[in-house]
Amino acid sequence: MLTEVSMSYCDWVCCMQLLVYVPVLVLGIPLNLAALWKLLSIRHWRESTVYLLNLIINDTLLLLSLPFKIHAYNRNWELGRPFCSLLESLVYVNVYGSILLSVCIAGDRYVALRFPFAARRLRSPLKAALICLLIWTLVFSCSYPVYSLNHDNTSSSFCFQNFSNRTWENRWIVVSMETVFCCSTVVMVFCSVQVVRLLRDLRKRNPNDPKLRNNKSVKIVLSNLLAFLICFIPYHIAALLYFHYKSSRVGSEFMRQLRYFVHSSLCVGSVNCLADGACYYFILKENLHAAKLERRATLQSTQIRYINVQSHNQSTRVTVREASEESRDAQMLKNGSFNDSITGKN
Repeated sequence: MLTEVSMSYCDWVCCMQLLVYVPVLVLGIPLNLAALWKLLSIRHWRESTVYLLNLIINDTLLLLSLPFKIHAYNRNWELGRPFCSLLESLVYVNVYGSILLSVCIAGDRYVALRFPFAARRLRSPLKAALICLLIWTLVFSCSYPVYSLNHDNTSSSFCFQNFSNRTWENRWIVVSMETVFCCSTVVMVFCSVQVVRLLRDLRKRNPNDPKLRNNKSVKIVLSNLLAFLICFIPYHIAALLYFHYKSSRVGSEFMRQLRYFVHSSLCVGSVNCLADGACYYFILKENLHAAKLERRATLQSTQIRYINVQSHNQSTRVTVREASEESRDAQMLKNGSFNDSITGKN
């Protein structure tokens, strides 16, 4: 949704894109690679690990489209209309993929804390993978208007701009966008608030637990919620206003400022790739800690089995030795009695 008027200089939107997208690219790529490398070091995957992998893939798709988006602003597009539509769709796939995956992570965390026994039946890595597959199918299917509606003709010389009037006349698009976001926001806020409340209750019941006492988990949950709201609320307000006023007879200057608002909100939304770092940290730490506990439990179990085997072997040796000694003593007694009997007869 970039400006529809070609300009020969780097305007305010161009500068903001450079100031936001370049740091997102520079920091986001190594962050995703580091998270992926850590993820691959985990042997036993859990539900949160599956969601994290899909979140990394989702953020990577946006990072791949950002260089083309920077290049395409106010420039003729020469890489073909299908490729342009694919890149445009990746922006919306990232926005709603991030929203739905963040909600899944928050919901999974809430179920694990609120219903610890039922969670063993409700949660599994396979179920998490199926949910992610459903999300990918949904977001890619719903991005088809980018291919069919966004441009008046395939010979358009711009990408990420010059969207057709048919796009703005389809109000079901904005209704669907706002409905998904509003419902997701309600679920995200509810789950995050409940998780914070549950963690604080756990801290009151276990005041000596260092992991609960430092309040780090609460801060991470709240930071994820705050990043979610800051990154996605501006865009959905801007999109709603733009859809409303696009078909109205308003001044061109007002529409230009409104387009700037849309551009700015998309830039802010891309920062979500970096904000997901807090989510990466929380999930990876949780899984690595669980893996460490599993290794420790396995080692202790192995040691206990070894000690039991050694004790059993030692007990067996003692029993055998005692039985041998008893047999030898019995034999000596028998021999002694026999000699005494012989001596008595003599």
